[in-house]
Amino acid sequence: MKKRGVKKLKTEYRYGIVYRVLPLLLITIFMTLSFETDSYATDSTKKQLEEAKEKKAQSQNELDSTKDNIAEMNEEKSSLQGQLDTLNNQLTEVSNNLEAIEEQIEDKETEIENTLAELDAARKTEEDQYASMKKRVQFIYEKQNFILIDMILGATDFAAFLNQNNYIEQLSDYDRKKFTEYIETRELIEKKEATLEVEHQQLEEYQTRQKAEQSRVSGLVSQTSGSIKQYANDISDAESKAQALEEQIKAQEQDIKKLEAKLAEEMRLSKLAAASTWRDISEVTFAEGDRYLLANLIYCEAGSEPYEGKVAVGAVVINRVLSSVYPDTVVGVIYQNRQFSPVASGRLALALANGKATAACYQAADEAMKGYSNVGNCVYFRTPIPGLSGTNIGGHVFY
Repeated sequence: MKKRGVKKLKTEYRYGIVYRVLPLLLITIFMTLSFETDSYATDSTKKQLEEAKEKKAQSQNELDSTKDNIAEMNEEKSSLQGQLDTLNNQLTEVSNNLEAIEEQIEDKETEIENTLAELDAARKTEEDQYASMKKRVQFIYEKQNFILIDMILGATDFAAFLNQNNYIEQLSDYDRKKFTEYIETRELIEKKEATLEVEHQQLEEYQTRQKAEQSRVSGLVSQTSGSIKQYANDISDAESKAQALEEQIKAQEQDIKKLEAKLAEEMRLSKLAAASTWRDISEVTFAEGDRYLLANLIYCEAGSEPYEGKVAVGAVVINRVLSSVYPDTVVGVIYQNRQFSPVASGRLALALANGKATAACYQAADEAMKGYSNVGNCVYFRTPIPGLSGTNIGGHVFY
């Protein structure tokens, strides 16, 4: 009989109480869509407020970090700009050196050309002098006897003979002197040519080094310019991110203000409930199915809590029924707009459909419906947070 009675009760609840509750649910949904209310469940509001503050703190930390990165990148960019100015000065100096070296090389090439021309002229003079001397020497050796006889016979006196001999000696000395001068000139020109060639080679080697230096500095200029450009892009991106974070923080601050206002309203209602008129439990008439509904809400809110926590959740619901500030029925209290999170999430509907409430949940509901409360006149509960005082049972604080 008992089993059949329980089964009958559940059947009546599912197919009877639903029809009685449905109009109230429709009215509640209509009010939710038509009117914006500031009276949210304290548990949900405090949780939202904590999350909003935490998100704001994260955004602020990210903003601070982004600003630090911007400052560091600006410093690095300034440092790179200084390096770029130095490199540009070096590049200008190297380019000027290259221009000067190229002019010196051109001058050396001109000197070398002139020296080669002088050397060619000296060689031609050498050939001419050598040919003349060769002919005179050949003539002297081939015609020696003839010259001696001619000098003897042609001389009118001894003085004339000596004069002719002196003339021959002077001619030989002259040829010897000119040839010696030519040799010295040629040696000087060849030495000068060799010196110019060395200098020309040195200039070309220096030019090669300067070109390598120019290429190196140009590469550094290009690399540094690229780094500066990249830093500029990164800074621009970071500044955009910082601006977005600042706007996000402003929006989060607005959300926090709204949540704080909601929380203040809930605290006001809690205090108002404590100071309001309270009915006696004997004045309450429970509808059929209230026990089933309350037990399943207890299951959703405190299914993993100790038994005392289950009783406390049930007591909060009944306290609201007894207070003049809240609806005067279990259905009205539980389905009041945004008061119990399992209602909004759909968990309560699933629990009701599958009869999830345990024996302990039913026992706790029975105690609460008899008027027993282990949390006094508390009408709210939530997970503990700093600064919120109340009665702590299991993982909830009741206030």
